[in-house]
Amino acid sequence: MTTDASRAAALTPAALRELIEHGRGPRLLDVRTPAEFRTVHIPGAYNVPLATLREHRAELLNHLDEEVVLVCRSGARAAQAEQALAEAGLPNLRVLDGGMTAWESAGAPVNRGVARWDMERQVRLVAGSIVLTTGLAGLFVPGLHLVGTAIGAGLTYAAVKNTCTMGVLLSKLPYNRGPRTDIRAVVASLRDRS
Repeated sequence: MTTDASRAAALTPAALRELIEHGRGPRLLDVRTPAEFRTVHIPGAYNVPLATLREHRAELLNHLDEEVVLVCRSGARAAQAEQALAEAGLPNLRVLDGGMTAWESAGAPVNRGVARWDMERQVRLVAGSIVLTTGLAGLFVPGLHLVGTAIGAGLTYAAVKNTCTMGVLLSKLPYNRGPRTDIRAVVASLRDRS
């Protein structure tokens, strides 16, 4: 659920683009998986996946003394990162409103790599495949259709809590991991930019 405080912290793609073009660009932390980041990201962004950010937020705080904009695909993971960093005491946090989806739709500049499916699309594929397979197999094996019901319940819970266990599990697959984010390299880059 979006609160008034998180809405106030949102930054539109047009506003961020203007800040960057006028040399007042904030630090951009992209909290998507390394594979998603390598597919497409905003030039100058640092990739700090959400789990890594949560684990190393105290270490990052020492090098984030200016405005920080958090980026993900649509804004949900960035909002979680905002909460984690705010709880650790970091002020000046903003979330890119609409995430990379809105950034690209606005025609803003991006760096592109090898195309990969984003996490949301992967979750839809896996959940849909499980529901379809168990639904059809349930015609022959009594009770098997309940697996699809369990998946539906999990997706409903994920929507209510703004989390996604299936997405977390999928992010651990080799396809999504890519090279592990080296937090020391990120911190060194942040320090060098100061």
